[in-house]
Amino acid sequence: MAMRLRPPRGLALLLGLVALAACTEPIARPAAARSADELTAVIDISDQQVEVTRARMSGQAEVWRWPVSTGRPGYATPTGTFRPFLLSKNHRSSLYDDAPMPWSVFFNGDVAIHGSYEIADLGQPASHGCVRLHPTHAEHFFRQVQQVGMANTVISVVQ
Repeated sequence: MAMRLRPPRGLALLLGLVALAACTEPIARPAAARSADELTAVIDISDQQVEVTRARMSGQAEVWRWPVSTGRPGYATPTGTFRPFLLSKNHRSSLYDDAPMPWSVFFNGDVAIHGSYEIADLGQPASHGCVRLHPTHAEHFFRQVQQVGMANTVISVVQ
């Protein structure tokens, strides 16, 4: 198993801020016309990124890509395809010392996509199995799920 080196904390924070600035604008793409807006989030564990696509009824699509942190060794993020079942704006972990989980979108038991204040860790595995996002990105994703509805949202986690 190859060892992954971490950049110095200050450099990681700077890189995270640069990535945040580069990833905040949606990318317009044409799509087939739909009867309702649909939202998909594809979380790539190997790349530690999520691609969120909102396919609009008009046939247009918006795409956002953000760095994430998935499960660190010993705490796997489940793979598969899921629908969210619970939204919790100000959630706190009942499993891990009341840790803040802002903008939580639960999709598999106690596993959620949520904001994290440990932004220097984004882009590498660091969680207890959840999918961590920058709080700004987590809020954006949460609001997109609210707008299209959980029934029109699909979350896929791939290796």
